[in-house]
Amino acid sequence: MKMLIDFLPVALFFIVYKMEDIYVATAVLIIASAIQTVGVRLWTGKFEQSHVITLVLVAAFGGLTLFLHDEMFIKWKPSVINWLFAAVFLGSMWIGKQNIIQRMMGGQIHLPQDVWTKLNVAWAVFFIFLGFLNLYVVYNYDTDVWVNFKLFGMMGLTIVFIIGQSLYMAKYIQMGKEKEKSDS
Repeated sequence: MKMLIDFLPVALFFIVYKMEDIYVATAVLIIASAIQTVGVRLWTGKFEQSHVITLVLVAAFGGLTLFLHDEMFIKWKPSVINWLFAAVFLGSMWIGKQNIIQRMMGGQIHLPQDVWTKLNVAWAVFFIFLGFLNLYVVYNYDTDVWVNFKLFGMMGLTIVFIIGQSLYMAKYIQMGKEKEKSDS
């Protein structure tokens, strides 16, 4: 459900772009991101940090896109967001006792500390990769291809990455269950 909510503004951007143009789609993206951020706040009682960061960047880059009538600003936004997320994941390794992936998932599953570290670094590297891949598409393909990549390519790569992470974690979760049984 969370992933659906996270990708809803991007999906609306895609739909409106196909019906109108990048500027109308950008305005819809800004509005949808604001509604998403406030809606999640009303639903959960707290602001989702990733939504707030995204809203600020969407409003800034989208606003520049609309004000200057230059689509390059909105095209750079996914790269900047992904690189900021990478910085947060990497920075979390030195702030506090747990890295960010462990803070997000540690209440549901138990993994060895080195596995948490590897998962956290993998997410940071993935976000850095997505940022550069976005720029590759921006500068080597037209806007139609970029819009399709933004929705389907980035979402598809994220789903594949999550599946890979799950398979990697499953091995350690299973080992932990077997160890608990042998300790009993």
